Amino acid sequence: MRFRSPLSDTIIFTSGNGEIKFEFKLCNLYTTIRYYAKGVMYNMKRINIGLLGAGTVGSGVIKILTENADIISKRLGFELNLKKIYSRSIRSDVKKRVEKLIVDDYKELLEDDIDITVELIGGEEFAKDFVLESIEKKKSVVTANKALLANYGFEIFQKAFSNRVDVGYEASVAGGIPIIKAIKESLSANNILSIRGIVNGTCNYILTKMLEDEKPFEEVLKTAQDEGFAEKDPSFDVDGIDSAHKMAILSSISFGTDIKEQDVYTEGIRDITYMDIKFADDLGYRIKLLGIANTNDKGIDVRVHPAMIKKGDILAKIDGAYNAIKVCCDMAEDTVYIGKGAGSLPTASAVVSDIMDIARNIKHSSHLRIPLMSFPFNYVTKKEIVDINNLKMRYYLRFTVKDSAGMLSKISGVLGEKNISIKSVIQPNKDSQWVPLMVMTHDAYEKDVKEALSIIDKMSIVKDKTLLIRVEDE
Repeated sequence: MRFRSPLSDTIIFTSGNGEIKFEFKLCNLYTTIRYYAKGVMYNMKRINIGLLGAGTVGSGVIKILTENADIISKRLGFELNLKKIYSRSIRSDVKKRVEKLIVDDYKELLEDDIDITVELIGGEEFAKDFVLESIEKKKSVVTANKALLANYGFEIFQKAFSNRVDVGYEASVAGGIPIIKAIKESLSANNILSIRGIVNGTCNYILTKMLEDEKPFEEVLKTAQDEGFAEKDPSFDVDGIDSAHKMAILSSISFGTDIKEQDVYTEGIRDITYMDIKFADDLGYRIKLLGIANTNDKGIDVRVHPAMIKKGDILAKIDGAYNAIKVCCDMAEDTVYIGKGAGSLPTASAVVSDIMDIARNIKHSSHLRIPLMSFPFNYVTKKEIVDINNLKMRYYLRFTVKDSAGMLSKISGVLGEKNISIKSVIQPNKDSQWVPLMVMTHDAYEKDVKEALSIIDKMSIVKDKTLLIRVEDE
């Protein structure tokens, strides 16, 4: 059957059973050919993908691209083609799926037939070289590498802008939670005022289990490692470095500036004890490792540290390995994003979503439709980083003191000299020479608190370094 559509300059050929249709659309000196098989459109030009790294996340990307190929094609209107894979090691079950795609040299991913390169190898130096070389060869890039972007993101984005290609990095922050897209697109009409988030699932799992199981940090960390929630070397997680990477990225795109890891004040959770968590619980608080970013007339306040937050705060209710990010805006007010912040498939889902977005841009020749840093480069400016010493807030202080007469007056005297007012004091009954002393303060400057502690910790009545936890009341 052959006819010309009366509604357009289109010639359509249709088979007798209606299952196969060719459509030739004549318009402005070009012809588009589309093929329909049982109602599913298939565009003759596929988008080819080169994958660098097939570890935890890379294996998840392979699984999604192979098992969900049909739904991906239906949503795109064309096919994604995983063309080449380079990985230093690959699990045997994954290798069976893609053995013919594995190449011996990563440079094969940079050849002309690859449209999008996906960097999932981790680290910084090699990953940076690969990403920049991909961009120079006019290939768009997708990465989950938070450390790379926290330290070299501005350089990478500038290079991509110059070469008119896209960089997708949704998976670099909070795994499967679409927080990057929310900030760049959904909240683009707003001034973002602040971000508060639990952005490391390992730390959240540890703090949750310490309270639930009434166990010390080291014991719970060992359990987290055995169950796969923590790495063999957990330093990046428990020392706050991973969270600092993520907060650098979120702050940069939220406030239109270039913030690097080194700009983020960072503390971890190693010194938190069950005693601290139980004391906070009794007072109506939870202790969480928080990423915090605020903007004001003085600049950007961005930090990562343990914080006591009221049980009524939605972030206090996020337990286990889950992440949650609260974004405060001038028009949309508070929006909250909750989900798995790590893991093979949640993170891989974010990677594939970026691949799909960029594939659409390639198909429609619309690269850089959304600014790489949420703002066009002429609106990205370097802003002052607020020194944490100049911030004013409340504090929880845990001293280890000699149980002796006059001990409290000596400590309170130093605090008073530094303009630090005490709100409450608790000294649990302990049959020991050295006992804990918990103090909650009123608002005080960080600089004054640290100066007071530097004096108190040198006293003969004080043992060990005093623990400081900031109280984050909204």
